[in-house]
Amino acid sequence: MGETRSLLQDLLVLLLAAVPIVFFFRRFNLPSIVGFMLAGVLIGPHGLGLIREAEAIEALAEIGVVLLLFSIGLEFSLRSIIDMKRAVLLGGGLQVGLTAAATTLIALLAGRPFGQAIFFGFLFAVSSTTILLRSYIERAEIDAPHGRVAVSISLFQDLATIPMMLLIPVLSGRSGASPAAILSRLGVALLAVGLIIFAARAVVPFLLRHIVALRSSEVFIIFIVFVGLGTAWLTAEIGLSLALGAFIAGLVLSESEYSHQIVADILPFRDVFNSIFFISIGMLLSLSTLIADWPTVLVWTIALIVGKAALAFVAVRALGRSLRISLMTGLGLAQIGEFSFVLAQAGYPQGLLSAADYQRFIAASILSMIASPFLIEAAPRLGYFLQERLSGRKEDEEDEALSAGAEQLSDHVIIVGYGLNGRNLARVLRRTGIPYIVIELNPDTVHEAAARGERIIYGDATRREVLHRVGVEQARVLVLAISDPTATRHAVQLARQLNPRVHIIVRTRYMIELPELLRLGANDVIPEEFETSIEIFSRVLREYGVARHEIQQHVNEVRREGYQMLRSPSLPLIEAEELAAALSSAATETVLIEEGSPAAGKTLGQLDLRRMTGATVIAAIRDGQAEINPGPEYTLSVGDVLILLGNPRQIAQAVEHLSRN
Repeated sequence: MGETRSLLQDLLVLLLAAVPIVFFFRRFNLPSIVGFMLAGVLIGPHGLGLIREAEAIEALAEIGVVLLLFSIGLEFSLRSIIDMKRAVLLGGGLQVGLTAAATTLIALLAGRPFGQAIFFGFLFAVSSTTILLRSYIERAEIDAPHGRVAVSISLFQDLATIPMMLLIPVLSGRSGASPAAILSRLGVALLAVGLIIFAARAVVPFLLRHIVALRSSEVFIIFIVFVGLGTAWLTAEIGLSLALGAFIAGLVLSESEYSHQIVADILPFRDVFNSIFFISIGMLLSLSTLIADWPTVLVWTIALIVGKAALAFVAVRALGRSLRISLMTGLGLAQIGEFSFVLAQAGYPQGLLSAADYQRFIAASILSMIASPFLIEAAPRLGYFLQERLSGRKEDEEDEALSAGAEQLSDHVIIVGYGLNGRNLARVLRRTGIPYIVIELNPDTVHEAAARGERIIYGDATRREVLHRVGVEQARVLVLAISDPTATRHAVQLARQLNPRVHIIVRTRYMIELPELLRLGANDVIPEEFETSIEIFSRVLREYGVARHEIQQHVNEVRREGYQMLRSPSLPLIEAEELAAALSSAATETVLIEEGSPAAGKTLGQLDLRRMTGATVIAAIRDGQAEINPGPEYTLSVGDVLILLGNPRQIAQAVEHLSRN
């Protein structure tokens, strides 16, 4: 009972310290992860010493790592890994290989033993998946080109820790260092992991279906936690880490149709234990050691950040990405990851780290993790600076070769981004015969689409020369259909400078981005969350049998209110409501001028429909050609179709007037 009370007291101290610090950080728009780690430094045994049961807190933190990696595994799937295979395997392999090799070489030159030097390479090769996901999600950059590449490389790093964990006893010399011993250990462990994945994929879906049929949320959550912790325990039994097993369990369950519900159920536990994990990392830092050894720690930290960013930059460039995307990805990966702490805690007892090196590593890791959110925030500015100042001749020539002939286009549409929206737009434009050209940053997508005959080039729409080569000065419409908010803003501003007349249409995710994009020069901004809400209530009304014209009336009203309020924030709400009420009674109707109609052969001025009925002719269609807002001299013929605007009573009078014999 006494130990339980002491642990509860430590948890209360931990939360009491964390809440105000994290509140302060969020209040000033600073990363909460940094606040958690600083709270740990403050209350830890090397700080104020307010925590008594540090071992118990570390045990809770280990549970936090397990839940963290379990949820990260749920965010991916084996299918998504296959889809991203080039970025995962080539980009991740190059980044891990280059970082591990460079760190090993530096450690050998510093006089470290061979096994210890390789272990240092393992430690510094892994980045933080948590920081990446949190930062990119908060900045709405998870689907941006640099976000996708960084997450792909981070996924490979997580998977690469499997052989790293297996090699720790070998590197320490306790299991023999012969090639046969290494291969045997790797083979046994990988076979065991393969069997676990196979068994889980074969058995877990069958059990899940029966458990879901019970309609008991308690049983469902208990089973999910059992699968996650059980897989973690099995991998620990074969010499791997608990966290790695949890990650594998998440990957397996991500294939299930219940994965979204699993994420929702596990999220509260993950966030609480995740916070404890980062606080516990801060508790590991010895301030006295940091102060006494600060020059070495500073060198380690700078070398870690600069070295990892530079080597990741090289790896991403090898994938064919631009200078800007490569630098932004490199800065995103320039920190130590959660698995590095797992590796360090496994290697320290086996003599691969001395006590001094362990403290230096912890200090440099925490400093790199603290710096990481700020580096990610600064990455777009640094990326654009590099792109504008250091863009190489080779890249310019490649863009010129790919965009040959684009300058000859005129009155065309420029599509930026060849995702779902870009592909659908290109398909419609191709069918209707409207000229267009696509700009895409993914070289694989460019090559595949070009092979199918698509008019597409590789390029970055935030570069002046790229927009110039696709003829933005002669274009009628520019459509930005990308998931990179920073790049979108830059492209809108640049395109408006190059062509004040071009009509710019922007797709964005959130309503909050609309005013800024309009200020920069966009003509139309389509927020996905707003349009999704319209689609939802439209389907609800349709399910209740509401007429299509009435649903469309509600859609038009909501669009007018929503977009007008964002375009003109100073407009009083009462005026917007009055305007919507006035327009809600308006309707449109089409009328065919038939043989014998008194309107045939007369002009609209002679009919004077607006004075006679109150309705207005807003368009006339003849032989498939539309005349918008025809003048009073427009002469009506048999077969013409008039489009009328007015309230129902006015339109009814106009129809009667046009058809009366």
